Amino acid sequence: MHLYFLRNKIREKAIGNGMTLATTLILSLLASFQFGLSSMASGIHHITLITRKVQANVDFYAGFLGMRLVKQTAGFEDATQLHLFYGDAEGTPGSLVTFLVWEDGAPGRAGYGQINEVSLAIDPTSIGYWLTRAMRFGFRSEGPADEFGEPVLRLKDPDNVIVKLAGAKDLKSPAAWDGGDVPIEHAVQRVRGATMLTEKPAESRHFIERHFGYSFQANRGTIDRLVSQSGDIIDVRDARGFWSGAPGTGTVDHVAFRADDDEAVFAVHKALEKENASATNLHDRKYFRSLYAREPGGTLIELATNQPGMMVDEPKATLGTKLFVPPKDSITNLSDLKVVLPQFSMPGKPRINYRDLPFVHRFYTPPDPDGSVFVLLHGSGGNETTLMPLLNKVAPRATLLGVRGRATEEGFPRWYKRITPFSFDQDDIKNEAEAFAAFIEGAVKSYGLDPKKVVYVGYSNGANLLNSLLYLHPNLVHKAVLLRSMPVLTAYPHADLKGTDLLVISGKMDAYGKYASELEERLKTSGATVDSDVIPGGHDLGDADVPIIQKWLLQENKVQKTQ
Repeated sequence: MHLYFLRNKIREKAIGNGMTLATTLILSLLASFQFGLSSMASGIHHITLITRKVQANVDFYAGFLGMRLVKQTAGFEDATQLHLFYGDAEGTPGSLVTFLVWEDGAPGRAGYGQINEVSLAIDPTSIGYWLTRAMRFGFRSEGPADEFGEPVLRLKDPDNVIVKLAGAKDLKSPAAWDGGDVPIEHAVQRVRGATMLTEKPAESRHFIERHFGYSFQANRGTIDRLVSQSGDIIDVRDARGFWSGAPGTGTVDHVAFRADDDEAVFAVHKALEKENASATNLHDRKYFRSLYAREPGGTLIELATNQPGMMVDEPKATLGTKLFVPPKDSITNLSDLKVVLPQFSMPGKPRINYRDLPFVHRFYTPPDPDGSVFVLLHGSGGNETTLMPLLNKVAPRATLLGVRGRATEEGFPRWYKRITPFSFDQDDIKNEAEAFAAFIEGAVKSYGLDPKKVVYVGYSNGANLLNSLLYLHPNLVHKAVLLRSMPVLTAYPHADLKGTDLLVISGKMDAYGKYASELEERLKTSGATVDSDVIPGGHDLGDADVPIIQKWLLQENKVQKTQ
């Protein structure tokens, strides 16, 4: 009889009669002989999720759970995406929970074809400690309840992902972290496991057993528990009748299993190709080498090597304190990345407490701020970070507040609806200008901004909203840089712009540039002080804008000092 079918016969009897230690051992041996994985120390390497708010994420995983932040990198697929790794003191494979930061990104939906629960191992006697700690931190918990003979406390992280603290006495970290305020005897030890939702439970279970060294341990209703040689578990849950999962914030991106070395990864890759199991890709992730595949139920799975590990580019003592850029990335300017990536503070350290205001927004605070603040309005298709690298070059010590427009065109942000390339929805301009004025008033109160010291910088339709705002809500903007701007209102109300200082920069080859002189004359007629310049290029921004803005700011500062 084929070993796979023999193993299934034993499993069927185990489900009916109750699992015994002998049965478990037989199943594990059969799995190893059948799939040639006896030399592979199977188990979970890491689990990767997607978060919407980096500060809340750090506060929960490094603060409340007391895990160590062991690595900060720019994303391997997208360098403008922050990737955080939490784990034990050394970032040991099997202890890692990682997050792709989609700051203020669209939420996903948990469903079949995804992991929907993450379980972390603690000492069973620590359940009471964590129950008390959850109450003290204001986190709602459920349980403890018995799951497969283990006490389990259920929580939800700030993105509403289910996080379970499971009392697993035999799962210990080789390097438990005691650098936070969680006593080492109560510390999170490692990843206990994950729950996979699938419409094809038998096929999903077979795939994991066949290629990643897991074996059946027990069944509870719609859940089959698979166990690895390392002792962690995958609960395969029959999710027929559920809705499908959708990627986005608040979901699990993938689960990664462990491979001893490159040979083990190549062997699985070859087996997957031979079976045409799913599309696979091989990657060098610097801290491990890996392949990706989708199991029959749709969940994304990674197989990652144990080496070279988290300490390949920084020592144990300073793990997680430095931002690293993936090798061979197209964006090599680390200073630009530091401006674009969302900032956060470690638990207990000073931070910006973001307020719920009408527009998505983000601050960049330099290491040595000089007190100046720039409010940035992007162009079509941009976002709150688009102008930050340019303005950081202009004023390296300025605090930058980037704001995201609420209108969309083909799914990309802008500031108001466009009818044709040169005509615009007038009601939408007025409505969004009113909302932006309310945002500025809220930001002044919430963040302690001095309205007369704020410099506004707008590009393209962001600049157009600003020049409209000057007339629709006068005395709100006192200084502004308008990049590639044009008048967009069909009827301008009267406004006294005396005391408003403006810089208008147009492009010689810009199709919209011919409207710049009309805009400048209108602003001057209304009493504004307008400086202007023309760059040789077109509508795009570039380094040519930097010295022009710097010269204007220097001139403005001199005038301000003489007043």
